[in-house]
Amino acid sequence: MALTHLLYLHGFRSSPQSAKARRMAAWSSGMPGLHFCCPQLPPSPLEAMAQLARLVADWPASGSAVVGSSLGGFYATALAEQPAHRGWRVAVLNPAVDPARDLSRHIGVQTAWHDPALKFDFTARHVAELAALAPPARLSTPPRYYALIAKGDELLDWREMLARYSGCDGKVLEGSDHGLTDFEDHLPGVAAHLLA
Repeated sequence: MALTHLLYLHGFRSSPQSAKARRMAAWSSGMPGLHFCCPQLPPSPLEAMAQLARLVADWPASGSAVVGSSLGGFYATALAEQPAHRGWRVAVLNPAVDPARDLSRHIGVQTAWHDPALKFDFTARHVAELAALAPPARLSTPPRYYALIAKGDELLDWREMLARYSGCDGKVLEGSDHGLTDFEDHLPGVAAHLLA
């Protein structure tokens, strides 16, 4: 089945202006007939998932895929584990495994990475929403997933990511970093999985 729809989900404090989001947009523009969508996600996880549900409501059960980075990887997994989307291909890039735990330390006013003038309030309610959205501990079909995991991630534990996405396709990088500044080198592997 040809890839017809691709959703890219950015991480916490990030945006569609991130280097990886822009690179995926450029890659998608070179794929004839591929519909690419990379929304700006709101701070509220509940609102983010509601927005995604609206965006993909008429996407096909097969031929669709989602790529998510960091917190976006958590959202991508939560979305892909919903019954309507269990035919989707998934790629997660240094995915957040337990964002409710990790982001509880970041309650307060936050600044967007790509626009310092843009600030938002991250609250205890948002942390609770993340906890409520946690996908099942066992992935329904691990081979649908491609996990790109960097041992050099300075924010998330690569061992936890590897355990969470056990049985999935993917690659563990010896170095790199949380933002995957060498993403260009690894895009072919991600693309091959999405197009398989």
